[in-house]
Amino acid sequence: MTGDVQHAAARAGDHPLLEKGARLGYAASGVLHLLLAWVTVQLAWTSGGEQADQQGALQQLAGNGFGQALLWVLLVGFVLLALWQATEAIAWGEAADRAKAAAKAVVYAVLAVTTVTVLTSGSGGSSGGATSGLLSSGVGRVLVGLVGVGVVAVGGYHVAKGWRETFLEDLESSPAPWVRTAGKVGYIGKGAALAVVGVLLVVAAVQADPEKAAGLDAALHTLAGLPFGAVLLTLVALGFAAYGVYAFGRARHAKV
Repeated sequence: MTGDVQHAAARAGDHPLLEKGARLGYAASGVLHLLLAWVTVQLAWTSGGEQADQQGALQQLAGNGFGQALLWVLLVGFVLLALWQATEAIAWGEAADRAKAAAKAVVYAVLAVTTVTVLTSGSGGSSGGATSGLLSSGVGRVLVGLVGVGVVAVGGYHVAKGWRETFLEDLESSPAPWVRTAGKVGYIGKGAALAVVGVLLVVAAVQADPEKAAGLDAALHTLAGLPFGAVLLTLVALGFAAYGVYAFGRARHAKV
């Protein structure tokens, strides 16, 4: 029975619609990271109070008809990429590869939900409320701390993947030099940002301080308050932008 399910998942993943949808999803990720780079630059060099995370980036598109139409395209891409990653998680493969595909499916599903939130309301809350509840108990603080350690590990994985250029293994053909360069800079920059988020979660767990556990937005605002914060944020923005450029290359060359 399990083999039948895996075989069905493999066939679904090989369907041309889902394969093209996965490539659209990678392109949607490229748009998202370019927008994230933009809001990070705004945070660094202007007095604007934009929400510096994925939701805040998507909100940049919600102000006009063209932007809202593009949000629908991004939504379709995120949904189809999440579905394709889900088929990869179910189909045959090494346990580690299946677990990684399942985690990516969750990430893109969350991005799809975030896009729906922006489309339906133009604004939204943060995960701070849920985190505050966890930090009110000892067990919850341990859980938040463990999540923080996990996010730091993911950030380190991204940095290592960029430095060693192992992201090239995700591509089906030898990419142009600009794809390689963008991937290296992008993975390192994104990994560094994730590591800051993870460290703040751990600090929040130790100090029971919900204000330090609000995700990427809090992490980037923390960087903004440091000496040379604007320069640090600009470097992070360059990393996000490079990752966005790489995502467009991946949309063309990815193994799907």
